[in-house]
Amino acid sequence: MSSRERILGRVRRALADVPADEVPYERAVAREYAREHGRRSVAETVDLLAENLADYRAVVHRCADGELPGLLARLLAAHGSRNVVVPPGLPPGWLEEAGAEIVHDRAADTPQELDRVDSVVTGCAVAVAETGTIVLDGSPDQGRRRITLVPDHHICVVRVPDQVVGAVPQALGRLDPARPLTWISGPSATSDIELDRVEGVHGPRTLEVVLAGGGRDGRTAS
Repeated sequence: MSSRERILGRVRRALADVPADEVPYERAVAREYAREHGRRSVAETVDLLAENLADYRAVVHRCADGELPGLLARLLAAHGSRNVVVPPGLPPGWLEEAGAEIVHDRAADTPQELDRVDSVVTGCAVAVAETGTIVLDGSPDQGRRRITLVPDHHICVVRVPDQVVGAVPQALGRLDPARPLTWISGPSATSDIELDRVEGVHGPRTLEVVLAGGGRDGRTAS
């Protein structure tokens, strides 16, 4: 008998006396927790997102939709990026003004090849204001997980207000749990036992978030 069979056998024995009509756990346990804390307007929710992103050491920018190509070009130039990897479904107009070489994500690319790329630009699935978290789900405008983990500089575009929610429960309602979800709260960082912070260990050392749209044209926060 395998370990799997032994474990399943124990589970079946433990459930042997459970009535067939017993209410399933998902319905028996009350889940009446708040889906969002407090009442905020759309503008206040976006402000909270920007504040918490910056608190996690992300650099936050705001622009109107039409200003996005110019802003992305300036951010890449300021970082000194010679090339930038893009997911297959990134809107082509976003990088039309960029002077950097466009590197298209390919399945054949090795981690060593991606490590030679200066930056990556993606969209996102949803952004959570209360936690300052951006979630990627591998959609065409975000690409595979590795292109957002290997390059040292990640620019993520959040479409405001459509992709911004107040709290985690609201974000979960928009996400497919079967997709490869990456939850990002600031640039990659870790601390040792003496609390010495090191950035860039598990992903990009620099995270820039662009809040595109939403009525605060040209305003930049960091």
